[in-house]
Amino acid sequence: MVLATTVVIICWFLFAGILVFRKLPKAAPEQKRDGKSIIGLIIQGLSFAILGVFHRATFTPINSGSRAVAVSLSLAAIILAVASIWIVKAALKVLGKEWSVTARVVEGHKLAREGPYRLVRHPIYTGMLGMLLATGLVFSHWLALIGAIGIYFVGTVIRIKSEERLLREALGPEFESYARSAPALLPGLY
Repeated sequence: MVLATTVVIICWFLFAGILVFRKLPKAAPEQKRDGKSIIGLIIQGLSFAILGVFHRATFTPINSGSRAVAVSLSLAAIILAVASIWIVKAALKVLGKEWSVTARVVEGHKLAREGPYRLVRHPIYTGMLGMLLATGLVFSHWLALIGAIGIYFVGTVIRIKSEERLLREALGPEFESYARSAPALLPGLY
């Protein structure tokens, strides 16, 4: 329990560090931006805030029943947090100058299909979902986690639709082919 909580906290610092301290490539001239994608980001942020509002006491067991279940959930939280950091770091490396908080395409935009983009079209959101789950498992009440997941999906769908509309306009058949070959967020689900 203490280990899982500690790992998730460390992964949050790593997550922030990856975004703040990464080597920034030379900025590319922007071709088109969709500021409405920020609404999705705000909703995604709300999902994380819910976990903080409906939290358990720090370092308390995830499950008050079976020790085996508590250990299994702690292990799941650790794996989710570490895998999420790896996914986000790898995705940002592939995107380089094309990454932005707001949905946009840049001049000469190239469709990312390497690294985690081979598995899903939006691996950063997959990594954020993993961090949401890990955080909920170690800090939050299970009902809050379920609500947070629902809210996260609403925000994520808004962002995905905004980004993919821009990619369809800019890349046409190339993006359509990719969209048929890779799920948006989770293999086998969405």
